[in-house]
Amino acid sequence: MIFDSAAAALRQTLSPALRGILWKSLGLTLGILALLWLGLTRLVQAFQASHHISAQYPILDSLAYYLAGFGLFVALAYLMPAVSIIVAGFFLDDAAAIVERTDFPADPPGRAMPFGLSMLYALRFAGVTLLVNLAALVIFFVPVIGVAAFFGANAYLLSREYFEMAAARFHSIDGAAAMRRHYALRTLLAGCLLAALMIVPIVNLVTPLFGIALMVHMHKRLAARSAPVSLPR
Repeated sequence: MIFDSAAAALRQTLSPALRGILWKSLGLTLGILALLWLGLTRLVQAFQASHHISAQYPILDSLAYYLAGFGLFVALAYLMPAVSIIVAGFFLDDAAAIVERTDFPADPPGRAMPFGLSMLYALRFAGVTLLVNLAALVIFFVPVIGVAAFFGANAYLLSREYFEMAAARFHSIDGAAAMRRHYALRTLLAGCLLAALMIVPIVNLVTPLFGIALMVHMHKRLAARSAPVSLPR
């Protein structure tokens, strides 16, 4: 089930129908990060100028500026997945609707979450993801335990949020959460695949769209099982 869903999700992510959403999401993410980097480097320059560092130690001033710029670049690269999740929140319902319409044309379409609720989901998810990753980063270099904690935390978060987003198009928020818990092992295994993608630079920018496409397929397949869990709508 997971591999079939993943193959279908990959095909959808690279399809012309989702390619437009993908480029808009990537463009906005990189644009926001570039603006943050420029703004923060200007703040560093202003701080140096206000303390007259440039006049007193011109070589140290230039070195500090470039080191700060590089440090900010690394920090923003770490923030990239969280920012991409927030940006993708604008488009995930549209992406889910495309997947449902093209891969499940005979099924009734889902209903979009209200825009405010959808963005609240995205902001909450990005915030929790960032906090968990910062906590996991503290123990990341502890042999075995650090890597396992980092991977496991992301697998759980990604499986929970993306599956519930897909399921909430057909069930209440509580119903979507109940379904995810009922199929916890299957959804967690799908989350492991997404967590593996999140580790890969650049590829992690595609993870939000791939994740929602994957979980739309997972939800459809699980909902079609012979004895589905009873859920409120």
